[in-house]
Amino acid sequence: MSFPKGFLWGGATAANQCEGAWNVDGKGPSICDHSRGGDVKTPRIFDKIIDGNQYYPSHEAIDHYHRFEEDIALFGEMGFKVYRMSIAWSRIFPNGDDSVPNEKGLEHYDKVFDACLKHGIEPLVTLSHFEVPMGIVNTYNGFSNRKTIDVFVKYATTVMKRYKDKVKYWLTFNEINFGMLPKGQLKVLGIYDEDAMKGKITNPQQQFQALHHVFLASAKTVIEGHKINPEFKIGNMIAYITMYPLTPNPEDVLLTQQYENFMNNFCADLQVKGEYPYYMQDYFKTHNITIQCEDGDEKILKEGTVDFYSFSYYMSNCKTAQDSTELTGGNLMGGVKNPYLKASEWGWQIDPLGLRYTLNKLYDRYKIPLMVVENGFGAHDELIDGTVNDDYRIDYMRQHVEAMEASIKDGVDLMGYTMWGPIDLISAGTGEMKKRYGFIYVDKNNDGSGTLDRYKKKSFYWYKELIASNGTVR
Repeated sequence: MSFPKGFLWGGATAANQCEGAWNVDGKGPSICDHSRGGDVKTPRIFDKIIDGNQYYPSHEAIDHYHRFEEDIALFGEMGFKVYRMSIAWSRIFPNGDDSVPNEKGLEHYDKVFDACLKHGIEPLVTLSHFEVPMGIVNTYNGFSNRKTIDVFVKYATTVMKRYKDKVKYWLTFNEINFGMLPKGQLKVLGIYDEDAMKGKITNPQQQFQALHHVFLASAKTVIEGHKINPEFKIGNMIAYITMYPLTPNPEDVLLTQQYENFMNNFCADLQVKGEYPYYMQDYFKTHNITIQCEDGDEKILKEGTVDFYSFSYYMSNCKTAQDSTELTGGNLMGGVKNPYLKASEWGWQIDPLGLRYTLNKLYDRYKIPLMVVENGFGAHDELIDGTVNDDYRIDYMRQHVEAMEASIKDGVDLMGYTMWGPIDLISAGTGEMKKRYGFIYVDKNNDGSGTLDRYKKKSFYWYKELIASNGTVR
């Protein structure tokens, strides 16, 4: 059997995309309660007025907050070994920096984890999944303020202490490298900047200083988490954008290497190796960036390295130094179209072999256990007679499972796979429901209509059989 015994099969969600209940039981507002695509000045709304008010899809989402027992039971029926989810920071500390936590928020996640354990599912908890409290944005301008480090660590250690006997696996920051991109600054760093919302970076000093603070917050969380429970396994999370040179032109090859280092490797090198990599020196010099370090920062980064490397993988793209109009979409960022690949309805190129390539590349670089914590196929699904015949999703996933199997045979230490997302949820980028990923169909539409009833798709039964066979029956 290619997949090792104990391989963690499961699925992944984010609180802001599935929970709803945005102001229930003492929860404070986060950036995702006010924004579409991370822009606090552009509400997540569609052209619909309900009871005289504009409609925000994420405010109700799929109401997982009230239906988690039903949803987790369905995950259990599929045989999930692990459920990757996030805790909403502002559900625990409504303003982000409150003196005491919100007990109702803590009690809610107690119930969620109890439901997971009841069905034999290990929770894998993301501490910050694009859910920075608005209080942190308004008071500190996110992680641009060094004080936010300790504010975050207080939140992280609060939940780690509370759930130390229920949760073993943790991730610090979701897709931390998106903080490198203009529109990712608010999502990861909690910095609101008008120019960044328009795709421009006018203050790189602030951006990379804030990233430094995020690296420290992550490292401190790893250090303190291991004190709370030495059995904790704490990982990073990278949005891995696999890139190829469009041609063998050395200019294309060099550009691809440079962009790989900047986008894919920089944040991971800091979290896995615990030090700033050499290749960023020229970038910092060119952009007049000087990282302000305090005594002890280097020691914290070195001691707070992660136990495993996790990442999202949806597609690949190409890079070229030449002008090109053949562009393709992607996870927050696109690239140049690869003529050898097909794409989804949203323009994301489908590249299963690229996952094997990526796994080998990462394991060679870091030599610590890897985990694919996001991978899936968004599509317009049609509910007919209580089900969805989503053979296209099964085909996509089968090919990626085969790529993982091949990488394990290559010698990669792969510990698990959580597909995105096992139940239909709100899109992070557009706030829409019509882009569906799940094995479970949720009767909810872009305009808010629908019963919220759950229906099993054809892929539900396929994934159930896959897990039961530990990846051998496909």
